[in-house]
Amino acid sequence: MPPHRFVEYDAARVRSWRWLSLPLLLVVWAALALLVHDSIFPGPIEVARRIVTLATAGTLLPDLVRTLLRCLAAMTIALPLGAGLGVLLGRVRTLDDLFGSWLTVALNLPALIVGVLVYIWLGLTDLALVLAVTLSKLPLVAVTLREGARALDPAYEEHARVYRLSLDRRLRQIAGPQLLPYALAALRNSLALVWKIVLIFEILGSDGGVGFRIGIYFQHFDVADILAYTAAFVACVFVIDALLLATLERRVLKWQARRG
Repeated sequence: MPPHRFVEYDAARVRSWRWLSLPLLLVVWAALALLVHDSIFPGPIEVARRIVTLATAGTLLPDLVRTLLRCLAAMTIALPLGAGLGVLLGRVRTLDDLFGSWLTVALNLPALIVGVLVYIWLGLTDLALVLAVTLSKLPLVAVTLREGARALDPAYEEHARVYRLSLDRRLRQIAGPQLLPYALAALRNSLALVWKIVLIFEILGSDGGVGFRIGIYFQHFDVADILAYTAAFVACVFVIDALLLATLERRVLKWQARRG
């Protein structure tokens, strides 16, 4: 049998195991629920029933949409600003020496403190929430792209100068392909964190959303509804990751392979 068939077989086997991951999680969840009282740790069937009830009541879907829109707004602002700042610091040594420590402080500043301060300054509004999330995630994007900008191959820059390429062609044909892996890493890492930060800020103060609703259920010790909102939100994030991010990564990798 040719060697490549072993590779194809292994890949197919990995994909088959991947399909068993989520059912296995549900089985473990149900088994743990049997060992604990239902009011403390409801099982997946009870949580699914609560999801249907909340969706029928008309509260679940609006809260999910509101939270997802806040995440989208924050990422739409944080990604381009953070990427531009990171590339600038990575390419201009003087600016990096002056403001690199600022970026380190911002990166290590707890998001909770940022949220509390912004809420005090601007009030409990959607603008304050989105701004707080943006300020919390922008340093992560900037640091990632700064490392990518530092890693740009100087040989390509020399070729660009020799052939007098325009700035647009330098960005598209030289800098862009080299920065793409860092941009994808920044996107995935930021999305993995932004959901959690938005929920925390919604619990602190908002007029709706998944975090707002979980805060209310926490006050009533309603574990079933907390898990129902959590499961629904995680399912949305999982779908976004599988349909959007995974598809984007595959297309970028194929594009880079064709260029190579």
